[in-house]
Amino acid sequence: MDEIDALMSIGAFARRAGLAPSALRFYDDCDMLRPAYVDDATGYRYYAADQEPRAVLVRRLREAGMPLTDASVVLDGTREEARAVLEGHARRARETAASARSAIEEILRDLPGGARRASVRLGGAELASAVRQVAPAVASAPVREEFPVLGCVLIELDRQETRLVATDRYRLAVRALRTSSAEAVEAVEAVEAVGGVGGDPYRVLVDAAELTEAASWALRTPGIRIEADQQGVRLHSDTAVRDLPTVEGTFPDYRLILDNLPAARHRIITDRTALRKTIADAGDDGPLTLHTGDQQLTLATRGSKTATPPAICTGPPVRIAFDPHVLLPALDAGVGPDVLLEISSPSQPVIVRSADQGSFTTLVMPVRDASADGAA
Repeated sequence: MDEIDALMSIGAFARRAGLAPSALRFYDDCDMLRPAYVDDATGYRYYAADQEPRAVLVRRLREAGMPLTDASVVLDGTREEARAVLEGHARRARETAASARSAIEEILRDLPGGARRASVRLGGAELASAVRQVAPAVASAPVREEFPVLGCVLIELDRQETRLVATDRYRLAVRALRTSSAEAVEAVEAVEAVGGVGGDPYRVLVDAAELTEAASWALRTPGIRIEADQQGVRLHSDTAVRDLPTVEGTFPDYRLILDNLPAARHRIITDRTALRKTIADAGDDGPLTLHTGDQQLTLATRGSKTATPPAICTGPPVRIAFDPHVLLPALDAGVGPDVLLEISSPSQPVIVRSADQGSFTTLVMPVRDASADGAA
């Protein structure tokens, strides 16, 4: 009688185990959790304190969605059998969750005004390098006061790559970053959740100063996940999250600019350091003029300072002038010893890029060549 007095009623035991009395009756019927004693006269069930761990485990297994047949193996099988059942259930749960997420995201895409978001992975140093390259093309403070969007960097998250774009109307810098093969699947799955027509990239504007500061933080992190939605942009490392508020506005259609460029008729490959030194030596002495002829490049300033750095020049002779303060940052943003200039005409934007890095492109507007006007 004392043993029975030490038992708990089904209600008391249910509260201790976190289960409903009806669930305990069900597990009794299934022979999964038998009561310690059943009153023959009343049918009341009573449970012992040492049954609580098993009851709690039953609850946890059922909360994880495990079928009773598998749960019974975990409860009464060997350690190896229990581990195999648990790992198999975890694998199936992940597959089910992925299928459900895909289905829900597809439904969200089809809803009018559905949620828009995107997420891609990049190397921290890679992101920092891209920001360093495009940031010099951001507009100066006076221009930003009139056109705030020109103080921003456009971030485009697409299926195959992430692009960073900046312009001050005289320069246009575009850097494309591809995800690595190990990250491509995750990036594609995430970006497919983006709303839009025809798979358009997710576009957000971020203040250039904010992005530059965040890039310094990302430089110390091996991998970064960029996540963008209506609440803003977030950079995720393994241990921290950094918020980047977005800016409202319409960024210039840089694709239209690039697509409408005439074909290049002249190409110049020259030493980046030599070209930069000529610009630095000229100081504020007016525009820098580049002249090609007889497979030779001649650099001249208004003060008649000239230089003839080694160069490879293709196409007919051309004479073109640049504002040194505009051309110099474009040279500094590149990488490698050589710089490539692709020229369609002396009055059209010139493509300035590293000879060995096609993922970074800068457009620089030439200026009027006053010396050529005087010679005419």
